[in-house]
Amino acid sequence: MNVKMNIPFSPPDITEEEINAVSEVLRSGWLTTGPKTKTLENEIAIYCHTSKAVCLNSATACAEMALRLFDIGEGDEVIVPAYTYTASASVVCHVGAKLVLVDTAPGSYHIDYNALEKAITEKTKAIIPVDIAGVMADYNRILEIIESKKHLFKASSKMQEALGRILVLSDSAHGFGASRLKKMSGEVADFTSFSFHAVKNFTTGEGGALVWKDIAGVDNEEIYKKLMLLTLHGQSKDALAKTQLGSWEYDIVAPYYKCNMTDIMAAIGLVQMKRYEGLLKRRKVIIEAYTRGLEGENIEVIQHFSNQTGTSTILCNSGDNGTNDCFISSGHLYLVRLIGKDSTYRNGLITKMAENGVATNVHYKPLPMHTAYKNLGFDINDYPNAYAMFENEITLPLNTCLTDEQVQYIIDVFKECNR
Repeated sequence: MNVKMNIPFSPPDITEEEINAVSEVLRSGWLTTGPKTKTLENEIAIYCHTSKAVCLNSATACAEMALRLFDIGEGDEVIVPAYTYTASASVVCHVGAKLVLVDTAPGSYHIDYNALEKAITEKTKAIIPVDIAGVMADYNRILEIIESKKHLFKASSKMQEALGRILVLSDSAHGFGASRLKKMSGEVADFTSFSFHAVKNFTTGEGGALVWKDIAGVDNEEIYKKLMLLTLHGQSKDALAKTQLGSWEYDIVAPYYKCNMTDIMAAIGLVQMKRYEGLLKRRKVIIEAYTRGLEGENIEVIQHFSNQTGTSTILCNSGDNGTNDCFISSGHLYLVRLIGKDSTYRNGLITKMAENGVATNVHYKPLPMHTAYKNLGFDINDYPNAYAMFENEITLPLNTCLTDEQVQYIIDVFKECNR
């Protein structure tokens, strides 16, 4: 190997342009939700091919507000894959609904669609698929399943009645910029939440966005206004509207929540939007370099692009009846499975690579293995496929701060430490 390098797992890709944009906001005298946030919302809606977008302080808030918009709560059930981060599931607990976890398909990071179909009951009000690593789930399959179960659905709110079936709320925290069958993440599921956390492809430091498809008979402006109420204490006017002459007065229509995005965050996002296509292209270059460099290793890697070749790959879209030949990931994570190895070996490899200066990670420890979800009655033994994906998974650094030399060093370190 070459001289030792120190490579962090996922530093934010921030340039002087983002720093200058934040400085401009700080000097403007307007820091909270304002014109920058509204502009970013418009740009995200255009990018995702949707009519509207709402920017909030996290993807978690976005998902939770979507559930609250549909009045999903006590007595309802929401289906979530067991192989995901807690945010996909915790929002279900926040609104008081019953969390239903479903295993992944064999050899896949995505939810088992056959098991999903069996898990639907007359109490099911939403499904939260996860676009893990930036690879979109098979939403056509999910929607087909929902249509086949439509006779079980019983609406208990106006929004549920307008939709007329189970809500598909995509957790696309990893998937901003991904597409499948030529449709962007954001224009396929009913509602889609994105994360702009510091480790994501596109960052505002913290933050996220919620987009949605048009719903027949529902005014998008009304949805937007309701989301504004939900995310700003139920206040009838935001701070920007209150600055208009004589417009100080407002009403609190309900004791709601506080999770708006600030213009400081949005300023970073507006610069990231200008850079984003280039950032995605760089991720693709790194993924292709990994695939070539790791060819011949006894591993399986997540397939990010339908034309990916080289190292043996896991088709995360397995069971999609041939539709997995037309997808483009956002390239968020490079997931690697160590064939024939267990968690003890994997953890040792993580340590060895760290000793050589390369930070790695694991995505994900399935939810039933965590104390919070054990306490809710979940048992990992009921999710064997998720456990099998986890026990030998290691995630290599994949970020746009990596140089070509660093990518090659990571490949060399992995191959040396994995002997």
